[in-house]
Amino acid sequence: MDELAQLVLLQLVQLAQTAELALTELIANVVRHVPGRRCQTSIFRLPTGDGVRVEVADSSTESPIAIKRDELDDGGRGLILVNAVTDDWGVVKRWDGKGKTVWFECVDRKKATGDRARFSPRPPAEPRP
Repeated sequence: MDELAQLVLLQLVQLAQTAELALTELIANVVRHVPGRRCQTSIFRLPTGDGVRVEVADSSTESPIAIKRDELDDGGRGLILVNAVTDDWGVVKRWDGKGKTVWFECVDRKKATGDRARFSPRPPAEPRP
């Protein structure tokens, strides 16, 4: 099942473009940097129901690094883009030392509550007398 279809089923279709963009960047890193170019992807609904967690697991022990590159470079901006469009991301090394999982989370601010609603819009300005 493709990512958009899963997000539709989870009633989080408004996150599809952001999640697909970030997922594309992570898979591009696998293609460029992981021997064998293989990975496993997983999409989970967050327990709060207001977003998704996407994970890309591969066999490389090298952790990706977000490096600010020259604007004219062909690549190297993937993780900076992931950082810019997602609510959180990170890397977890496998317990057996044979790979890692790079993950990100996207949250629908309209459905978020509590701390996850930290980016909610400001209230309208009071009218002046």
